[in-house]
This record gives sequence, structure tokens and C-alpha cells, in this order.
Amino acid sequence: MSPKLLYLVTEDWYFWSHRLPMARAARAAGFEVVVATRVDGHRQAIETEGFRVHPLNWRRRNNGVLSALAALREIRALYRRERPDLVHHVAIKPVVLGGLAAWLTGTPAVVNALTGLGFVFIDNTPGDGELAAGDRGRRLLKGAVRRLIRFVLGRQGSHLVLQNTDDHALLVGHGVVAAERVTVIRGSGIDTEHYTPQPEAIGTQGVTVAYVGRMLEDKGVPTLVEAQQRVRARGIDLRLLLVGTPDADNPTSVPEATLRAWAALPGIEWRGAVADVRRIWAEAHIAALPSRREGLPKSLLEAAACGRALVATDVPGCREIARAGENALLVPPDDPAALARALETLATDAPLRARFAAASRALVLSDLAVGPVGTRTVALYRRLLAEQGSAPHPPEQGSALHPQGGAPP
Repeated sequence: MSPKLLYLVTEDWYFWSHRLPMARAARAAGFEVVVATRVDGHRQAIETEGFRVHPLNWRRRNNGVLSALAALREIRALYRRERPDLVHHVAIKPVVLGGLAAWLTGTPAVVNALTGLGFVFIDNTPGDGELAAGDRGRRLLKGAVRRLIRFVLGRQGSHLVLQNTDDHALLVGHGVVAAERVTVIRGSGIDTEHYTPQPEAIGTQGVTVAYVGRMLEDKGVPTLVEAQQRVRARGIDLRLLLVGTPDADNPTSVPEATLRAWAALPGIEWRGAVADVRRIWAEAHIAALPSRREGLPKSLLEAAACGRALVATDVPGCREIARAGENALLVPPDDPAALARALETLATDAPLRARFAAASRALVLSDLAVGPVGTRTVALYRRLLAEQGSAPHPPEQGSALHPQGGAPP
């Protein structure tokens, strides 16, 4: 009988965009794959792949206690019905709520994937004496989530997957998880036969830099706009393509009115969503991502696979794929002057762009392609199942029972 693998993710578009290669690898290895997510526009596509879909009622931005309890009850009921052999939780909310549901239902093997640590582990709040009421609330929330993450990651049969070595060092160093319970798997796998090297566009227009992703302040989009305008002010014909849409569930989303105002500036075009980003990398000479922090950015992986020079911030996640002096120029976050200098350097140096482009493609082929990532992921699934003895799903634990002699904090 095939082992049942259930993916728990917040949004169906995210599963389709970021987790599909892993799910395909698991299916090819003999797993039955189930996807639990909020359904928007990708259910049919996921089901066409042969994966069953369970719609969930949660939203990423519903962070209140009542909404969290309602989501936990829903996930717990799902795990009771499906009784998966293995669950794979993706991102902080599924890790916390799915981890608690797995504990309550006795799910034997759990993969918890944190794709970026975000506000929970990055403490940039002022000292206690300066905290406003909202800041105190956020600090209390961060502390509670940290304790819950420690609990779900410490459960027997649980394993953490991270996308970069910086996050590994941070979580292990702070005692959040033991080193033997962590594996770094860089990304979800890029199809290097689909994303192939693109020759640079030749025409009468100047050099084009593109940003592909959600339109968020945390991704550095305002900094990129300012930097591009600085470069143009120095007489260099640098075009900027903004490709993507706002994200209403993210508090740093850039309003559509702002995007339209930027598109009216010299040399800027906002394309919105694009079905096939290969068209963008065929048009653009440089890929930019001035983010404040990442897990492992898919947009840079795709650009690198298409053979593009990169400009990115020197932060966790970005520097896993954007290697300073090898295939990229790195700059500090929120620094439009430094970003402008980097963009100008690549815009005016075609041989450097060509050298970086070749290195980008080679880096993706090393261990970031679909094959190596899928192989490592399936090997982890099998190891966790073997460690649990491939036993039948254990009896449920009542809410009064404590795993390993403990209870959730």
C-alpha cells in the first residue's frame, strides 16, 4: 500500500508555484499525494496532476486567536479523516497549526519547512521602555509563536527543512531545534529544461532590469524604483520592468495606485502577472531582488536558470543563489545609492554581464535543479518513515495526553 503524504500550505497558488516539483518527485517514488490548502484558482490544475485537494477556510493574514483555533480544529479533523503517514507543512502558520494537529492526532512523521524566518525570529523591535502598545502585542505574539515552534519541532518524528545555511545557523544556535533534526534543501527544484539560457535582447533600447515577484516593500520594490531613477538621472538608459501583483494579505503590500504612479516615471513599466516568466528574462538583461530577507528566492533561481546576471541584497536567502563577484553584485538592504551603483555597473559592462550569466546557469545546474532537490526530498521522506518503523498510524492522543511527557507551551 502506498504511503500517504499530505502537504499543508496556506494558498493553492503557492503550492502550484513552489511545491509542485517536490510533489511530482514523491508521486514518482510511489507516494499518494494529498494537498490541503485555501483554494483560489489552482484546484483544477493540482487535481489534473493526480493530487487530491482538500480546501481549507483559513487565510494567511487571519492571525487572531479565534481564527487560529478554528483553523486548528479544521486541520485536526482533516488529519483524523485522512490519517496520513507523513505530513509536510510549509511556512510558519502551517508549521505551528499543522504541527499541533499532528501531535493531537498522533501523525507519525512530520516535515516542517520554514521558507523564511520573517518577523518571528528577527528581533528589530525597540527596547521594552520604548514599546508602544502595538509593539508590545507583536513582541508577545513573537514570543508565543517561538515557543510553539520549539514545541512542534521537538516532537518525536518531526524534522525541519530549511532553504539556506543562515537560517540553519540561527535556529540551531538559538536552541530552537537540535542540529540532527534539521536538513538544508536549497529550494524546491528548478526545471532546467523548461528554464533555459536566453540570449540578451538586442535592439535600440538600453539595458533592462526586471523584478519578478509580489509587489511588497519587504522585497525592496520602492528601493529598486528609486535606484533605477538615480541611474537614469546620470544619463544611462536603464529600463525597469516590475512583474507581479500586490498581495492584499501581506502588510507591506504596495498599493496599486503607487504602482501606477511608478509606471508613469521614465523607463518604468508595470506588467502585472505574467504566465510565463521566460518571456521576461528573454527581454531583460539583469535580474534584481533588493529584499530584506528570503528563504531561497524562486525569482532569482528562474532568472539564473535563464542565464541572467543578478543584483541582490546581501541577506540570508539571496546570497544562496546570488554569489558576490561570481554571478551577482550584492548590496545592503534599503540602500538605493548602493543599488544604483550596482545596476549602473552591470548596465555599462556587457562582458561582466555575460560572465555572471554563465555562472548563474552553472550554479543552478549544480544542486538546485529538479532532479537533485527531488532526490534529497524523497530520501528524507523515506528516512522519516523508516525511523517510525513504517508502523500503522498510531492511536489518537486525547487533549489530556502529553507526548514525550510534555505539553504545548
